[in-house]
Amino acid sequence: MTLVALILSLLVAGLGALGVVSPMRLLDIARHFVSPAGLYAAGVLRIVLGVVLFLAAPGSRAPDVVRALGIFIVVAGLGTPLFGVERSRKVLAWWSARGPAFTRVWAGLGLAFGLFLAYIVLP
Repeated sequence: MTLVALILSLLVAGLGALGVVSPMRLLDIARHFVSPAGLYAAGVLRIVLGVVLFLAAPGSRAPDVVRALGIFIVVAGLGTPLFGVERSRKVLAWWSARGPAFTRVWAGLGLAFGLFLAYIVLP
């Protein structure tokens, strides 16, 4: 399970890196998730990441932190479809109106979070 957690963590970091390098491409990817099916898909992806982190926690560097992050991400995944398509569109429009520098900063945080996850899930 540690390998799966590592791969998913690096995927998060990769999306963050993509947003730093090409913020418009990251926003294009985000637009694919602004539909009822897309919100469910995003929720499922979050739930999978959270469960994998939870299951990988015992063999990680910081088991309590990884377990807590896993639970938090599962709860976020369960709430994702409840956010709604219309509200998601408004948030994405607000986000894209802020310009590429704003997106790069937040994508950089995503990159850092993904790398942090990759570091702490390893034994």
